[in-house]
Amino acid sequence: MAGAASNNDQALSLLATVNNHGDLAVKLSSLKQAKDLLLSLEPSVAADVFPYLVELQSSPESLVRLSLLEVIEEVGMKAMEESSVLMSVLLAFLKDSDSIIARQSIVSGTNFFVTVLEEMTLQFHRRGKVEIWLEELWSWMSKFKDAIFAIAVEPGSVGTRLLALKFLETYILLFTSEGNDSGKPVIEDTASSRRDFNISWLVGGHPILDPYMLMSEANRTLDILLNLLRSSSSLPGSVTIAVVNSMLTSSFMRR
Repeated sequence: MAGAASNNDQALSLLATVNNHGDLAVKLSSLKQAKDLLLSLEPSVAADVFPYLVELQSSPESLVRLSLLEVIEEVGMKAMEESSVLMSVLLAFLKDSDSIIARQSIVSGTNFFVTVLEEMTLQFHRRGKVEIWLEELWSWMSKFKDAIFAIAVEPGSVGTRLLALKFLETYILLFTSEGNDSGKPVIEDTASSRRDFNISWLVGGHPILDPYMLMSEANRTLDILLNLLRSSSSLPGSVTIAVVNSMLTSSFMRR
């Protein structure tokens, strides 16, 4: 216990340096050291420091905020059960004044979305229930999804909208039925998760994820893309191309 307390104190000291030091290089180095330290700790121990990580979202330096996203993704994925407290940062950074940070927030949030979806599916198949911490994470993912959908249809940074449209495409693919699937989840690693996940894994009365509702939402998401295409004359060319590509990919997978 003394060792855990010492490590937490060290992590807090490093985060205080990120907050208070005047040199950007020192801030970034301290944040990386804090990340490495948190990754070495048991998740329940590292979680004591998470509220102090969240405080860094107000840092005036863009590079610190961008690095914070990296820390949140890596540490949060390792400590999934404790990571709900970090999710507010992902949502806040979607509206960051620096579009690079907003884009990275979409990427990191998408990774969380797919991972949480898989974990909910596997947990139900293995244990016949979904734990409360995972329900809470899924609630955050639903808020993230709604925020991304809004970004996709509203005027704004082209680069950010392109990534939002990519999320819409991912959402459609995740929740579109593939008739040749066995219905049993077999996930070997997260790297192939978006190819492997299939909506048919949710058969059997999942307590949180209703496959019929999710498939209906996937259909409505395809309608969003179609409506965007109808208004393509008012869209930047790269956004129109992204919409067309997403529709083609989604339509191919739905055959």
